[in-house]
Amino acid sequence: MTGEYVWDPGEANPKQKLFFASRKLYTAYGGAKGGGKTWAVRTKALLGAYNYAGIRILILRRTYPELQSNHIEPMLRMINPEFCSYNGSLHSISFSNGSLIHFGHWAGENSELEYNGQEYDWIFLDEATQFTWRAFQFLGGLLRGVNDFPKRMYITCNPGGVGHRWVKRLFIDRDFITDADDPEAGEDPEDYVFIPATVEDNTALLRSSPAYVRMLSSMPEDLRRAYRYGDWEALGGSYFPELAGGANIVEPFKLPDSWKRYRAFDYGLDMFACAWFAVDGEGRSWMYREFSAPGLIVREAAEAMLSHTLPGERIEVTFAPPDMWNRQKDTGRTMAEIFMDCGVPIVKADNNRVQGHLLIKEALARRGEERPMLMFFKSCRNTIEDLRDIQADETNPNDCAREPHDVTHRVDAVRYYCISRTLAAESAAPAPSREDDGEPLEDYDEFMTGGSPNRGYLEF
Repeated sequence: MTGEYVWDPGEANPKQKLFFASRKLYTAYGGAKGGGKTWAVRTKALLGAYNYAGIRILILRRTYPELQSNHIEPMLRMINPEFCSYNGSLHSISFSNGSLIHFGHWAGENSELEYNGQEYDWIFLDEATQFTWRAFQFLGGLLRGVNDFPKRMYITCNPGGVGHRWVKRLFIDRDFITDADDPEAGEDPEDYVFIPATVEDNTALLRSSPAYVRMLSSMPEDLRRAYRYGDWEALGGSYFPELAGGANIVEPFKLPDSWKRYRAFDYGLDMFACAWFAVDGEGRSWMYREFSAPGLIVREAAEAMLSHTLPGERIEVTFAPPDMWNRQKDTGRTMAEIFMDCGVPIVKADNNRVQGHLLIKEALARRGEERPMLMFFKSCRNTIEDLRDIQADETNPNDCAREPHDVTHRVDAVRYYCISRTLAAESAAPAPSREDDGEPLEDYDEFMTGGSPNRGYLEF
């Protein structure tokens, strides 16, 4: 950089100075709301870009509007246009010394394709508890490059959210994996540091918005403990705490031929998720295989399901979401018909969210000395992680949260399986026929593709 530029971002508080000075591989700064974390991210990133010529920096949030309001617009007011310029198409600030700050948003597992192959020296994961463990692991793989810059990830966080469990484990409880069979899979405690934030740290906020503390203090008890005082025990419990302890997870084994097999799936262009289950002689279900992939059209999803089903493996029933029977405006056909054309007959699952999720909880629960009624092969790690991560809905604690959407697909597949088998086994007779616009609802399409499940499908 030529010339001289004096930049005064303002006075940092003691916690922010610790954040700036940290040299750990992973630095977490968070706890209570209002501690000045977002300002610290912007300032640290700009300090790095100005002082380390050629450094590549990534700032991530879950959505682009969050980036725009919390980082891009404020940083454009902070920078000197004589030394840097913003490219709105690329969402990046380029500096005359060769440094780059890129602003990215994370739309779930689909984003892996977008970021795959990119390299950064520093990554800022803002509001990290809104990111899954899988996302954190993937993004850590972007910290690379043939240069002398030390690679670091800085995260900010509040209690709660889909990432609460992994953030708390690494930075609050410091419960590290140090005995992994693969040395490269272990976690070095020296790589991690946590800097607690409180609203009292942010004297500038207290002066400008004295009512902010009163607002935090007036929240419901659990939110007040989490957001006012940074209590990591107040929020963040999984909707399925029954999975804690690992009683539902086993090493894969050869399934007896006598066990009946089932499939259940959730479909969307953003993610196709399929789960395979086997049922033992006691009625216990074992999820033994998973597959998921984004960007598959309907036919490709059906073909992927078939290709991941072993030759000679007899599937009794494949449970599908009800929207598979919606007619497409362009063709007039249903997605269920396309699955049928591909050789995959499917049965319409019940879509009662609350009942389905409660049935999963019931199946996961310990029954004295007996195993739970829903078990998972350890190899189904993505489904296990999603079940552990998904939170309760804030407005309906009996239901799972619908966001972030990328952790719901595999959970929905398990839900369709649990509710369909249970309801079908309890049904004494098929539901009475209904009519829609004068035509029988049980039409040729439903007859050919299976319709809703009944006792005949599921008895064993």
